[in-house]
Amino acid sequence: VQLQAFGGGLVQPGGSLRLSCVASGSTFSIDEVGWYRQAPGKQRELVASIRSGGSTNYADSVKGRFAISRDNAVNTVNLQMNSLKPEDTGVYYCNARTVFNEYWGQGTQVTVSS
Repeated sequence: VQLQAFGGGLVQPGGSLRLSCVASGSTFSIDEVGWYRQAPGKQRELVASIRSGGSTNYADSVKGRFAISRDNAVNTVNLQMNSLKPEDTGVYYCNARTVFNEYWGQGTQVTVSS
């Protein structure tokens, strides 16, 4: 499984961004896809995830502001981020899990600043 992340950038507080994670390879084996982020000097943390059955999970800090969704037709998982705050700044990584393996995409920088 290979993952490519798109959509980072610079946005003002209160703005929106949409991240996309495109999977290729043995995508049929993916059980769960998640978005993680790592801020400078901090550990990588889960932001949101979605399972093959559609159930979702969010970090408390993003509930009500972020929405994760998947488009199976194009093997893509999107993260819509609204009402962005400076503390949302970080490198965002896409992660995919199968029964036996875990895969990471390259990070994409999200900077929330005025």
